[in-house]
Amino acid sequence: MTFMGYTKSIAASLALVFGLVAGVQASSEGIAWDKAPKRTNDMAALQNGAKLFVNYCLNCHSAAFMRYNRLKDIGLTEEQIKSNLLVTNAKIGETMKASIDPQQAKEWFGGNPPDLTVIARSRAGSGGSGADYLYTYMRTFYRDPNKPTGWNNLAFPNVGMPHVLWELQGERRPVFDVVKEHGHEVQLFKGWEQVRPGSMTPLQYDQAVGDLVNYLQWMSEPVQNTRVRIGVWVLLFLGVFTVIAWRLNAAYWKDVK
Repeated sequence: MTFMGYTKSIAASLALVFGLVAGVQASSEGIAWDKAPKRTNDMAALQNGAKLFVNYCLNCHSAAFMRYNRLKDIGLTEEQIKSNLLVTNAKIGETMKASIDPQQAKEWFGGNPPDLTVIARSRAGSGGSGADYLYTYMRTFYRDPNKPTGWNNLAFPNVGMPHVLWELQGERRPVFDVVKEHGHEVQLFKGWEQVRPGSMTPLQYDQAVGDLVNYLQWMSEPVQNTRVRIGVWVLLFLGVFTVIAWRLNAAYWKDVK
């Protein structure tokens, strides 16, 4: 999945931002992707990520291949899902559908926001995994009064989406140094200047972003942890079986030789 729904943006509600992105550089080669934390086995982190997704992302984006009752796989009970995550009149066995009207979304953003079920798998590239991209993208928003939405993004320059969660991150602007690179002037990112603080500290926001990204990664393949566990046992079995087969082969051909 790409950020092509409305001027190549991910989600108005996915704009979770952290204070400082170490090593981010605006140059002709683009910015480096930060490594996303791996917490797909952490039930508490996944539950918090699911809450963030439902409360903010599901306003504009659907997860058409994910059913609410699948959230029981991350430790939530059916009652908890109904009480805390079913914010519309949807039933627990239904798929996650966006609240926004498609026609309104097209008028506001120029197109319907993309489905996010497998966004964490589809955005992988040479810079890292899809989770790395999302983790970087959601932590590099900044105020830009020259844009129609009032926001821009270092990982996705000229992104056509508003940052609806700016109250959590606050308002800030990037600080650059102009340097020479291959005979051309480029901007080297130095850090952030906080214009207005958010309701979260940088550490809290970073953790929230990590939880959301890990939920998106889990949602893209809910059986991934089971697959890995089974794969380990299969490899162990094949290893043991290989040793047995090798010894049987040696015993069989011993007298022939």
